[in-house]
Amino acid sequence: MSPMLEISRLRHPAFAQSYGESRGYLELKDTEDGEQPPAHRTYGPVGDQRSEVRGQRTADKHSTLNTQPSTLRIALLTGGDDKPYVLGLAEALTSEGISFDLIGSDDLEVPELLRNRRINFCNLRGDQRSDASLKSKAFRILRYYFRLVCYAVRAQPKIFHILWNNKFELFDRTLLLLYYKLLGKKLVLTAHNVNVRKRDCTDTWLNRLSLRIQYQLSDHIFVHTNRMKKELVSDFTITSDKVSVIPFGINNTAPNTGITTAGAKRMLSISDSDKTILCYGQIAPYKGLEYLIDAFSEVAKRNGSYRLFIAGKVKKGHVEYWNDIRRKIAATESRNRIIERIEHIPDDETELYFKAADVLVLSYTQVFQSGVIFLGYSFGLPTIVADVGSLKEEIIEGKTGFVFKPRDSSDLASKVENYFDSELFHNLENRRREIKKYANERYSWDKVAEITTAVYSNLLSSR
Repeated sequence: MSPMLEISRLRHPAFAQSYGESRGYLELKDTEDGEQPPAHRTYGPVGDQRSEVRGQRTADKHSTLNTQPSTLRIALLTGGDDKPYVLGLAEALTSEGISFDLIGSDDLEVPELLRNRRINFCNLRGDQRSDASLKSKAFRILRYYFRLVCYAVRAQPKIFHILWNNKFELFDRTLLLLYYKLLGKKLVLTAHNVNVRKRDCTDTWLNRLSLRIQYQLSDHIFVHTNRMKKELVSDFTITSDKVSVIPFGINNTAPNTGITTAGAKRMLSISDSDKTILCYGQIAPYKGLEYLIDAFSEVAKRNGSYRLFIAGKVKKGHVEYWNDIRRKIAATESRNRIIERIEHIPDDETELYFKAADVLVLSYTQVFQSGVIFLGYSFGLPTIVADVGSLKEEIIEGKTGFVFKPRDSSDLASKVENYFDSELFHNLENRRREIKKYANERYSWDKVAEITTAVYSNLLSSR
């Protein structure tokens, strides 16, 4: 049976129901309580226990907010991407009694958002297929900006929360934000990276100037680590009271069926005895794959049971970097122990890689934070990380993973061997459950929503 056929079988309602994965839907009627109905037909889940529990908790804890939904209505500008973050934040905010316009795209037009009565889904971005013609791409981006400008004029929310910028960052950071301010909007920004070009070694004075303008125009900024907050304050002269640190919410959107570790290994043609190391995500120079390849070659020489799986697409503009990595792989004696799947990994296949792997490795050379570690934690997968940015803060040594010196393949090799000799690996199935529990508590979306809601309330009361 092929991997995809087996996944489909596991997700068939008759099978999935035993794992709580059944997702039947009933059509909802228009609201009768005066709330604005969603822009699209919405569908509600049958038997969604998580939503029911959260809804009951919301009713108990936030009855005041729920009786005054209009006092906290915001616009959430997503940039049309990053579905895991958008879904997690949207569910958490609506459970706090917040209603909002969600500016999205076809990629975000999913039942979890469309069926939520507190969300007015506005598909301004539309199709974002990468294989469209240049003419089509130019037309759709111009159409999107036109729609966005028109929306801002008539938008009722007083707070615009920007999760990601759009296509033209210089315009988004400057003129577009000025336009929002002229319309009297309060601007909240989630800065997932303080200066991504600095990380990618492509920084310029113009980039720094546009970032400074964006940060100064924003009324409040969310970051994910204290180190990011310090950099905002020191590099861009932002006052510390204007910045809040929120957890990077756990990625709970990737399907998680009844596939076992043994089953996932079999579907990926990996032996049960293989000590499988996973490198997952977009491929770019800051990921430090060259150090991982060197470290893997070192441990594979001493033990032939190691296996490295590289899964993810090459980030735009970095094809030559990947070509260098491929040449490096071809020159190693352990090349036959390295599996490559260099393409976008669909959401419904993500679990295969994280369940088949015995450990995740982030060999980054420079980064603030990485969502991959939280994706791994959502499957209970231990992680070995380079000591860059704030990655070290996310690791409990020997409990959830290990930390190695950045750009040091020998130290990485040592940590890989330490891990496979440790109790963490030898008791992995039990530890997976512990890691998932730890991650759900530490990176709870409820904590994100609590801090975010307080910021919204303060901004509205300061008008």
